[in-house]
Amino acid sequence: MRLGIFGGTFDPIHNVHLFVAESARIMEDLDRVLFVPTNNVHYRNKPHAGAQQRCAMVLAAIENNPAFALDETDVRDDATGYTADLLPKIHAKYPESSLVFITGADSLASNAWVRFEEVLAALDSFVIAPRAGIRGEAVSRVLAAVPPAMRSRVKTLNLPEMPESATLIRTLLAQGRSVRYLVPEPVWAYIAEHRLYGLESAV
Repeated sequence: MRLGIFGGTFDPIHNVHLFVAESARIMEDLDRVLFVPTNNVHYRNKPHAGAQQRCAMVLAAIENNPAFALDETDVRDDATGYTADLLPKIHAKYPESSLVFITGADSLASNAWVRFEEVLAALDSFVIAPRAGIRGEAVSRVLAAVPPAMRSRVKTLNLPEMPESATLIRTLLAQGRSVRYLVPEPVWAYIAEHRLYGLESAV
């Protein structure tokens, strides 16, 4: 089985996440994509929504796609938040699977990945989704530090640059504005019901 690992805070999950995951599934011939929320605060601020809330939103968003699943390994108490520590746990759960990690160009270019060579060694492929505002040179600088033998495992998905982000969604919600149709309808309903991200009333 070829298993996609889509890591992130998913704070909240939105439509571009789903588009990237489905595109990676098709382009990389994946049997399943695992959405793996993290509590990682090593390279960004603490998530605004709790782990249980973010997992609930992921489950609501992926319910209609049988090729998508939620994995809660990286929000458990023993999780370090480092991908290098996550991947052996995923391998142990799916010992017969080859792993393909999916991430956005912003994550790779804007954050210092700890033990990145160890991450690549555990994977069949490391695929990057283009992100609006992230220049190719920024990603190239990161990859330049990777040993040549490992660079062949890194791929860029042939996708348009997508501007939507969880930061934008949280900002709009804090301003009392609607994010309906930027997130899946069940996620919008969950945010409205639980008044997340500063939303005081359904808009």
